[in-house]
Amino acid sequence: MKRTTLFIDEQVERELQVVARRERRPVAAVVREAIATYVARAQDATRPTEPGFVAVGRSGHRTTAARHEELLWKDLDPHGRAPNAPVPGSSPQPRRGGRAGGPARPGRF
Repeated sequence: MKRTTLFIDEQVERELQVVARRERRPVAAVVREAIATYVARAQDATRPTEPGFVAVGRSGHRTTAARHEELLWKDLDPHGRAPNAPVPGSSPQPRRGGRAGGPARPGRF
């Protein structure tokens, strides 16, 4: 181990002593642990990592990549709406004839 001198604010030193007393450890041990933790985090931050979404959606299907367009657009029309969703700005057509709750029959009013 190598001896090192640090210059720290008086307030930080008082807080460091409180932490060391509460944990019943020497101040030097608390400082060594804090520095080791800081250095480890700094090294982790500089390491390249995979984006967080990689392999999140493993479906187990081997054809997903080849069928991605079909899978992405199967529930949408070219304008991004669900197939039977009303077109914005248009009013629904009033139902005429037919049975209540059932489809209207063509040619009947």
